[in-house]
Amino acid sequence: MACWTKLKSSTWAYPTTVLCLYGFFANCRVAEPFLTPYLIGPHKNISEEVVTNYLFPIWTYSYLAFLFPVFLLTDFLRHKPLITVQGLFLVTNYLLLCFAPGLLAMTVLQVNYAVVTSTEVAYFSYIYSIIPVEHYQRATGYLRSAMLTGYTFGAGLGQVLISVAGVDYLYINAITLGIVSMAFLISFWLPMPQRSMFFKGKNAAAVGSQSQQEGPVGADCSGSGNEEMEHNGRAGWCSRGNVANAGRLLWQSFKESYSSRHLIYWSLWWALATAGYVQVFNYIQLMWDHIEPSATSTIYNGGVEAACSLVGAAAAFSVGHIKVTWAVWGELALGLFSAVGTGAIFLMVLTSSIWACYAGYVIFKSCYMFLITITAFQIASNLSMECYALTFGINTFVALSLQTIMTGIFVDEAALGLDIVTQFIIYGSYYAVISVLFLIRGTYTACVRQQHHSEQTGMKDQEHETGVEVISAEHF
Repeated sequence: MACWTKLKSSTWAYPTTVLCLYGFFANCRVAEPFLTPYLIGPHKNISEEVVTNYLFPIWTYSYLAFLFPVFLLTDFLRHKPLITVQGLFLVTNYLLLCFAPGLLAMTVLQVNYAVVTSTEVAYFSYIYSIIPVEHYQRATGYLRSAMLTGYTFGAGLGQVLISVAGVDYLYINAITLGIVSMAFLISFWLPMPQRSMFFKGKNAAAVGSQSQQEGPVGADCSGSGNEEMEHNGRAGWCSRGNVANAGRLLWQSFKESYSSRHLIYWSLWWALATAGYVQVFNYIQLMWDHIEPSATSTIYNGGVEAACSLVGAAAAFSVGHIKVTWAVWGELALGLFSAVGTGAIFLMVLTSSIWACYAGYVIFKSCYMFLITITAFQIASNLSMECYALTFGINTFVALSLQTIMTGIFVDEAALGLDIVTQFIIYGSYYAVISVLFLIRGTYTACVRQQHHSEQTGMKDQEHETGVEVISAEHF
């Protein structure tokens, strides 16, 4: 009891712990790696063509429609309500999967799941609005670890239940329903943040400007001053002046986020690569089912996803221990590892072995997780947290827009409605273009930086030998 009281009195340990628990249970989706076999199997009896060319595109279109409004609403309502909404829609998602028959119910399911994915921004940004800035790095690591652990445990448990215990897909979804219900209940324990990044009342804005110097407001701040600030802040949220102030802050953050060519190139890779990655992630189960039909053979989707999470996490973790001047070699690394990802996609397309396809997916996902970690670190290290949150939202929106275009042209039955193999050939070609662009750009950047470094070294040597100061042209 004393430990619990001490935990709740902490300005960062309590909200971080509760959010980690939520992240674990919300991502422990035992049934997710087996969604496609469940939909095309006897329980839902939907054809593979309908799943590919009709159902999955609905999620993409809905996600695009929800993303930016949810981003603004997250800040307006101060994060916690949107996390609770995410938990509620996760529960609804698996209620539909377990108990709702018919194509119409699965169509509603795709819109429902789009709400779940669009509210992820609330989970990622909540912690920065409630804990002191000196704990950002540790809290972020804990949250990422909780998500990874939950996803790995859920995928592994699903594989064991299906391969060893022979549990039916319906009961796998029922187990997942119970787990995500725990996440929904845990979301109510989260403390309510006392401030938002962009939408502030008059008093809240004044306190917010002061907090930029002193650090974010703690989770358990109390007293009449904070109560008055919260009350007056809420009263001014919907005023015209507050909306105008929020718009001004958003515009300033946008200009800072894309103020340099270096940040623009990193953001460009983020958007381009994420669009391709999400397409591969969404439709990989259909590729696996094409190579080895789930109706006639044992599948190992859960084990592969668990392996991907572990290998990808190790790759992402290694970023913090690699001594590389990313400003020089980072763009070249984006091109090189994108090329490896391109090869992995074509391996999935050209092979007739399910194990080779599994291996290609592990390589592809690990490369992406490695590069997105470098990209996020490079962008975040040059921006304030408000600007990083906005950059995350804009880059995700651009990626989703590109993904929607690809879905509308190549996947949707109203357009080309291509088969899954042709789709993956296009995704591989798309990634090949990305790798070529960044190989060219990365080579140019590395040569220019190295030449500049050599010139600087030569001028220092000349200055040392002659004792005369050599003025660099950069000063002009």
